[in-house]
Amino acid sequence: MGRRKKIVQECERLMDEPENIRNIAIAAHVDHGKTTLSDNLLAGAGMISDETAGEQLAMDTEEDEQERGITIDAANVSMTHEYEGTNHLINLIDTPGHVDFGGDVTRAMRAVDGALVVVDAVEGAMPQTETVLRQALREGVKPTLFINKVDRLISELQEGPEEMQKRLLAVIQDVNELIRGMTEDMDDIDDWTVSVEDGTVGFGSALYKWGVSMPSMQRTGMDFGEIMELERADKRQELHERTPLSDVVLDMVCEHFPNPVDAQPRRIPRIWRGDDESDLAEEMRLVDENGDVVFMVTDIAMDPHAGEVASGRVFSGSLEKGQELYVSGTAGKNRVQSVGIYMGGEREEVDHVPAGNIAAVTGLRDAIAGSTVSSVEMTPFESIEHISEPVITKSVEAQTMDDLPKLIETLRQVSKEDPTIQITINEDTGEHLISGQGELHLEVITQRIEKNQGIPVNTGEPIVVYREAIDRASDEVEGISPNRHNRFYISAEPLSEEIVETIRMGEASMNMPELERRESLQEAGMDKEDSQVVEHIHGTNILLDQTKGIQHLNETMELFIEGLEEALDNGPLANEPVQGTLIRLHDAKLHEDTIHRGPAQVIPATREAVHKSLIDGQIKMMEPMQDVRIDVPNDHMGAASGEIQGRRGRVDDMYQEGDLMVVEGIAPVDEMIGFASDIRSATEGRASWNTENAGFEFMSDSLQREKIMEIRERKGMKLELPPSIDYI
Repeated sequence: MGRRKKIVQECERLMDEPENIRNIAIAAHVDHGKTTLSDNLLAGAGMISDETAGEQLAMDTEEDEQERGITIDAANVSMTHEYEGTNHLINLIDTPGHVDFGGDVTRAMRAVDGALVVVDAVEGAMPQTETVLRQALREGVKPTLFINKVDRLISELQEGPEEMQKRLLAVIQDVNELIRGMTEDMDDIDDWTVSVEDGTVGFGSALYKWGVSMPSMQRTGMDFGEIMELERADKRQELHERTPLSDVVLDMVCEHFPNPVDAQPRRIPRIWRGDDESDLAEEMRLVDENGDVVFMVTDIAMDPHAGEVASGRVFSGSLEKGQELYVSGTAGKNRVQSVGIYMGGEREEVDHVPAGNIAAVTGLRDAIAGSTVSSVEMTPFESIEHISEPVITKSVEAQTMDDLPKLIETLRQVSKEDPTIQITINEDTGEHLISGQGELHLEVITQRIEKNQGIPVNTGEPIVVYREAIDRASDEVEGISPNRHNRFYISAEPLSEEIVETIRMGEASMNMPELERRESLQEAGMDKEDSQVVEHIHGTNILLDQTKGIQHLNETMELFIEGLEEALDNGPLANEPVQGTLIRLHDAKLHEDTIHRGPAQVIPATREAVHKSLIDGQIKMMEPMQDVRIDVPNDHMGAASGEIQGRRGRVDDMYQEGDLMVVEGIAPVDEMIGFASDIRSATEGRASWNTENAGFEFMSDSLQREKIMEIRERKGMKLELPPSIDYI
């Protein structure tokens, strides 16, 4: 029997023992060594050969991932590991580190209970380390820490034991500070900080395949002094044999990460708002494999032979071939065609996948990443909130008209697979707009359309996504319907940053119980009276209904909201979305007769009122910003800071770290297009950098008019602004 077959059989046997299952994700800043570490674990579990581990990058299954040397898609694998005489089943997801693919990390966290956070010993905790930690902790996923590339401290930086200890302790301290800050308001989490003594911190080198932790040193008798001697004497093979990285990490996973039986009772209330007294809630808390099926889809991928494969976490029941299951938000049922587990890039079919496991399923044609799939109709899981939003757009069109239907189909598929991508299809012009997290994100998507689907496409220049927002509170304004029989009186004012953040994080939404929403908004600083009359939330905007006893308003409200959404999606300056605005409906005068207050009357009246109030509140353009960090040798520091300042950016901090200078600043996304090649030539290729999305900021007044005109022209709008916008 083949080795692989044996592993699959062992995984199948262990699936029914949730106490011995660990569902984990490996997450880190880009280039800190996640995929190399995953290779080591696969080799330790006997799934790839020991020699090629670290170079094979087995979890980067796509060609473009191997070419670019970065992980783009989260990849799943199941393996077994014996710890203290008991065999454990470990379902692992290797996640991307690049900020453009952060959506994959957030979705992976929904499927797992533990996150192994990898940090480069030389670079320390970086911006993306903070982001992945936040994504894990928000989902109630427990972290442990692995400090990678320790070999570089010994051989490259020639650090002595004391210096090295100081540096490693500083990394642990930084990570713990982040964990403390993020968990202080979480009642269901005790103390999740990591420590060497507990064994929740490991050290090592994924490239040279050795690792240590406090428990492993006690077991093998190896100490740091001996490790440094062997590393300096180039006896890395001996190091690997005496203290293999995979054993150290997999032991840490088995000992310190919760199994589904421990994790689900804590995680279910966090991610599911259904009735916690119900049988279904109890089945999910108990990880009951005989209960009703509850499966959360966290990823959709295309398999050339099997079609769409949905992978995710089984919270209750057992998935089997032939089951008819409901998919949240769609009518009818989908029939399961096959169930399986992942072995890196390969999917192995099995008879059933019980609760507490990560499964791969075919046949769920209506599912998208984020769907709840179940055997009974149920309240779906909370939607997966992505930390950043699309900030850059490209137009894509098929080179030949014959390919158009195929392109539309492919784009729909893309948005199913990756919910952080937004696709707008213009049926009239044949132009399709793809919005994503950054230049690389869109480049990868368009390249895959061409390569995998064989559709030659033309792509336009990247277009940056702007927002419109008001600067101050407006007076009460009136919107009148075309037949002059209906009138709405509204005002607008800016929302505080705290309230906007609460909405963006999904902590206040219209599909949660009213009491919970009220409390959440009040905690963020909203007035008690206001929080009781929230009628609608759209994007990061809130509508309050402050009217009293107006006849016919109830049946007209739906149309009013439709007009409001239309007005907020297309702001008065350049048809860009409006954000962070509180709209108050003070009064309304409605015609007695239904026929005179239909959509053709109410929607234009609402739109007029909303736009008038926004203009009175001095609405202005906001542009997306990016935090920029550049690590560069001393003599290129001036060139690096010049690159930020020359892009309408500002440098906030410069400091020495090791032998490099770090330049930190912020710059508009619009100006950062093409930054990669410019920074390379300015610093002779010596700089490494990374960017993080930093939300939106008001553009300076001097640039407002020019930018508005540019966007209006691009969208084919009239070039003169309404006379009431005289402040720009």
